[in-house]
Amino acid sequence: MSLGDEQGYGEPSRSGDDAYGGYAGTGQTRTRLPEGGGDPYGGAPRRPRSSSRSLVTVVGVVVLLIAAIAFANRGGNGNTTDDSDGDTTKTAPTAASGERPVTTKTGGIPSGFAHDQQGAESAAANYSVVLVSADILKPARRSAIVQQVFVAEKVDDLEASLNKAYDANFLADVGLDENGNAPSGSTYVSRTMPVGTKATSYSNSTATIEVWCTGVFGMASEDTTSPVTSDWFTMTLKLRWADADWKVESFAQKEGPAPVNGDNKVSTADEISKAVEEYGGFSYAR
Repeated sequence: MSLGDEQGYGEPSRSGDDAYGGYAGTGQTRTRLPEGGGDPYGGAPRRPRSSSRSLVTVVGVVVLLIAAIAFANRGGNGNTTDDSDGDTTKTAPTAASGERPVTTKTGGIPSGFAHDQQGAESAAANYSVVLVSADILKPARRSAIVQQVFVAEKVDDLEASLNKAYDANFLADVGLDENGNAPSGSTYVSRTMPVGTKATSYSNSTATIEVWCTGVFGMASEDTTSPVTSDWFTMTLKLRWADADWKVESFAQKEGPAPVNGDNKVSTADEISKAVEEYGGFSYAR
């Protein structure tokens, strides 16, 4: 679910183009040898040679092939960088960077991110999770989230906008009471899973990070008119380094990119409720 309209913070919806606010087989390398006659290395069949030079040549070719295969399968190791042109919009390595998620939390929200681009991307991923969560619909929890995630000068205005957007009428429309709680026997679900991050701009004090996400939302109940479903969306967060951490100045949300829906068997409301209760969320690192 997303919050906002083009003017700032307005009517909530699960997804919307550029809506400010925002709620809510392993590949193998196959080496092809040069074509030729009976000799797999090319050329016509040759007589066997008994000299040591021939043996060294064959061993050398084998070593080169092994090295080529290893290099092709290696991909990015997350430790190499290309600073030739400073273009932060290039596709990042697909391999994990090796850095661990932050271990500290403030009010249950990851905090204490590194003062570098990777730290900004990690912050954006973790903030996407909390900003599109079921907790943001609970007035008592919402205030703490806003104060922790946003820069200080944005807190009051944003909290007022969220309180207005998520009023009693909105909560009733999605099946929740005025405190953001689901009816007895039901579970309201809104969980976000970042798929990847991209820094479109970065400096020592500010960063703009895009977070591609998938998520599940809706009411896990047998008689609900809004069953739990999934969606794909991208959040853009503008961050600022403040109070020794990355904080959000503003954020927007748009739909997709979304894959073709899989042919999955639909789970019952009880199965969904149990999954939400039994499987905890993650803290994300770049």
